Amino acid sequence: MNDRRIERPSWYHGVTSYQWLVLLVASLGWVFDVFEGQIFVASMNEAMPSLLPADQNNAGNIAYFNNIALGAFNLGGAVGGVLFGMLSDRIGRKRTLTYTIWMYSLFTFVSAFATTWWQLAVCRFLVALGVGGEWAVASALVAEVFPRRARAWSQSIFHASSVLGTFLAVAAGMFVVGNPRLSISLPWFGNAWQLTRWRLGFLLGVIPALLIVWIRLVVREPEMWLKTRRDSPESKASLWQLFGPQLRRRTFVGVGLAAVGLATFWGTHIYGKDVYRRAYQIETPAANADDLKRIEMIGMFLVTLGGGVGLLSFGPLCERLSRRGAFLFFHIGGCTTSLLLFQCKWDYSALGYFLPLFGFWTLGMHAGYAVYFPELFPTRLRSTGGGFCFNAGRILVPPVLFLSGWMQKDWGIGLSNAASLLSLLFLAGALLLILAPETKGRELPA
Repeated sequence: MNDRRIERPSWYHGVTSYQWLVLLVASLGWVFDVFEGQIFVASMNEAMPSLLPADQNNAGNIAYFNNIALGAFNLGGAVGGVLFGMLSDRIGRKRTLTYTIWMYSLFTFVSAFATTWWQLAVCRFLVALGVGGEWAVASALVAEVFPRRARAWSQSIFHASSVLGTFLAVAAGMFVVGNPRLSISLPWFGNAWQLTRWRLGFLLGVIPALLIVWIRLVVREPEMWLKTRRDSPESKASLWQLFGPQLRRRTFVGVGLAAVGLATFWGTHIYGKDVYRRAYQIETPAANADDLKRIEMIGMFLVTLGGGVGLLSFGPLCERLSRRGAFLFFHIGGCTTSLLLFQCKWDYSALGYFLPLFGFWTLGMHAGYAVYFPELFPTRLRSTGGGFCFNAGRILVPPVLFLSGWMQKDWGIGLSNAASLLSLLFLAGALLLILAPETKGRELPA
């Protein structure tokens, strides 16, 4: 008797050249989207001190105002994700995608002209309007264009492309912001504004606007969206529909998962580089500021490298374990590796091996939002629902970051302890999975 197993076709079997093109365009938009967010992370230790008055320029205040700027960014992402998500369901994915890219490119460029901390925080809010909206639109676009068997893999690739945006920010931080040979002293607008190296990093943010031209030329609206508009021309996406009897639980689960992931990203994940820098500083007390900046960017690179592997891994893991199983794997691992990193004493050399593991487990579940959220909502609400879940989670992030900054500023709680406390949110995310519906193997809701 022949006991041969029937071989299933590879996930990419039959994927068309146009579908690959859509994935490329969506991924490039997300790459630059993440760059616009991470360029602040790569330069905040230089930018914020230069914007504070001399009597406020100390470690506690710098951490406090940095967290305000990060909080403003997350709040803006929440607003942008909801507004542009609804707009996408009404006027189409293609047009809305171009609007979001224009938004984040313009205001990252404008950030270079900030002369006070609050101006930079306002710019971060405006940048995030486009950042939050771009993810909502692009994830819906990829989900609607790719076939079911390729959806999880394609969405993992889409979200994993974010690491390239972080790598670009690392490169800008190392070769522009932290480059001592790049000496700039051009006063514009008098003494209030000078073209310093961190400002050059923000000026680079205008480059992604060129992507808009390509999108207008090559991308067309998904047939699934066009069919919905033809069948229900009067139907309009509404936030209230997300809280109807059939979608209420799915909406709350999505928002909760995103809130955990985003709060731990901005409150825990991004500080792996600071642990690396501090360990080097302890072992090399004679290191100057430029050396420390280089080490900080290497630490950011190592964390992001591991995070990229984690993002790529979510697709195959959720096909093998289920969507909920993959989320559980990363939430438990994220909590464990965070506590190990921030509560244990590390040698500088050992951290070089551990930081990629830390990045793997604290970032990998983010690809799950691109995979899972579009599977929760019907076509007429897909971008609205996905955008609301991913970005409404950001609304819960600013209070957490303000609390973290306040504890460091007024209570004297160090960065490691603040990051450790926030890492316990991973456990809340694991418990939330009890309510999460399983969507593995199912077609997108019509």
